[in-house]
Amino acid sequence: MKELLIRALSGAIYAALLVGALYYQLALIIVIALFGIISLMEFSKLIKLKGYIQYFIFTLLYIAFWYLCMYNKTLFKSSDAINILLALTICVNLLLIKDLFTFKKIPLFKSKRYIATTFYLTSGFIFILLIANFNNSFSPLLLLGTFILIWVNDSAAYFVGKNLGKQKLFPSVSPKKTVEGFLGGLFFACIASYFIAKYSETLNTTNWLILAIIISVLGTFGDLIESKFKRQAEVKDSGVIMPGHGGLLDRLDSLIFTAPFIYLYLSIIYYVS
Repeated sequence: MKELLIRALSGAIYAALLVGALYYQLALIIVIALFGIISLMEFSKLIKLKGYIQYFIFTLLYIAFWYLCMYNKTLFKSSDAINILLALTICVNLLLIKDLFTFKKIPLFKSKRYIATTFYLTSGFIFILLIANFNNSFSPLLLLGTFILIWVNDSAAYFVGKNLGKQKLFPSVSPKKTVEGFLGGLFFACIASYFIAKYSETLNTTNWLILAIIISVLGTFGDLIESKFKRQAEVKDSGVIMPGHGGLLDRLDSLIFTAPFIYLYLSIIYYVS
């Protein structure tokens, strides 16, 4: 009972920080940056990457893209820089999915460690920021809807999997995940998308439904990839900053991985419309 209470309290504080920051653009920028640095520390420890280069890259890119989405006053169009980062990030994420299925251990030669910290983790946080500032307009409800879909998917997957799960989803990486849990998370995320569309007045029901599917499917991949990194490092959690949950990266792995794909979909529907 005490452990459950601690887990609920730390989870509530984490959610309150994220949701509370959505009311003020500067607060959101600071909170995302802080969460990014902490997650980068945890991830660097998982992949045994020492030094400070990855932190310098995170700071440089985060500030650069914050400036682009806020002011858009550079020698080149901000959309060009964002599209280049988006293409590189999605390529790296797809390669990580490939590694998930084709390698017993994800190859972590030194250059790949920097590639992962830059285009998997750092880019993930940049696109979280860019979702909230989509098309150079502060749109926190888009990010709030994303949070809700991820939380609904994760919670439903956990409870359905725990009570009804029989068929293992990917036992070599995450023995507790089940096919039933995954389908339960997908189902309830799709239901949640209807209410988000109805009350947020941002995207229509179809677009939120497609985002729910993207988040459920790719969020599961993001969770499995982070689990594989932890298994290689022979640790249960990425850190200890959230009592009852583990590390911050453990809570943000789905969001980090899906954020670039969410931004890509938003860009597609914006240009099509």
